[in-house]
Amino acid sequence: MNIESTFKAPATRAQFQHADDKDMLRAARDLTKGLGEARGAIYWPDMLISTLVGYGTMTGAMFVQNVPLAVALGLVSSLTLYRALLFIHELTHIHRDALPGFRLVWNVLVGIPMLIPSFMYEEVHTLHHKRTQYGTAEDPEYLPLALMKPWSLPLFVLIAILAPIGLIFRFAVLVPLGAIIPPLRRLLWERASALMINPVYRRRPPEGVMKSRVFWQELGGFIWSWIVIASPFVIGWRAVLIALAIVSLVALLNQLRTLVAHLWENEGEPMTVTAQFLDSVNVPPPGIAAELWAPVGLRYHALHHLMPSMPYHDLPEAHRRLKRELGQDSTYDGANHPGMLVLVARIAKSTMGGRAGH
Repeated sequence: MNIESTFKAPATRAQFQHADDKDMLRAARDLTKGLGEARGAIYWPDMLISTLVGYGTMTGAMFVQNVPLAVALGLVSSLTLYRALLFIHELTHIHRDALPGFRLVWNVLVGIPMLIPSFMYEEVHTLHHKRTQYGTAEDPEYLPLALMKPWSLPLFVLIAILAPIGLIFRFAVLVPLGAIIPPLRRLLWERASALMINPVYRRRPPEGVMKSRVFWQELGGFIWSWIVIASPFVIGWRAVLIALAIVSLVALLNQLRTLVAHLWENEGEPMTVTAQFLDSVNVPPPGIAAELWAPVGLRYHALHHLMPSMPYHDLPEAHRRLKRELGQDSTYDGANHPGMLVLVARIAKSTMGGRAGH
């Protein structure tokens, strides 16, 4: 199919639909039997060790005087804290009764200190997986980047560097102001309470248990943000700026991963499950770099869209089974890509290919 021609006129967009590959969908169901149980013996050590190493190397980078060593420690800290942070994705998908206490501990150790508590993803990310909402204006995590102007890509990536400052301002200033100014609170919730990239998405008010979670997590974020603001007067500006640089690198890594998580070639039309799968990206082995920039199973992002509840530690085996059964040049193989650079080049080429009219 010539993807270039499908977005030239609205009348042709509906034709950009891959009919569901029922053999692949059936294989995804049948071949993964015996997988799918979140195993605490994997989740807990992975998250805790990543967190411990991340904060330990961050502390070293903040206070060591040897510059090359500080840079090396900072890089290790960014990668390990990035891995720890991405367990927020698993929290959104695992069964509510799985891994008792994991959400609370993750928020205390990672979510609140990084100012990205779990409420910023829960009940939002699942909309991205809804059959009728993926890739539409109701999808908070979709933007047709491949169809936008070339300058949009570097802007999309570089704006992530400012994330730590923006989050501190959100929790330290906007949250308390919103508590006394209801219209500001409503605006803050609708537009700045979720990890989203779709500027037209508006978040609905929290309900049920989420209301309590939001209160306590925002309170924790408010207290922590003011600790960060006061910290230069205790430990000095150098240490604080190094810590902020490490967190900025974490945000940059995540934005780069987001950039290549999909092909971003849909312009708002509902898609079949197979079309959604092929618009998503796997970067499977043998390459090892993807395990650094797309950890905790996110290198199998297309497969994750087929089986959203599959825990990250079972995705490699599920991929091997499907790849072995369906073979090369199958529909399943169409979502497998060699690496980040190839994907970035593809999206960049698309923005410069004459369709960048947005």
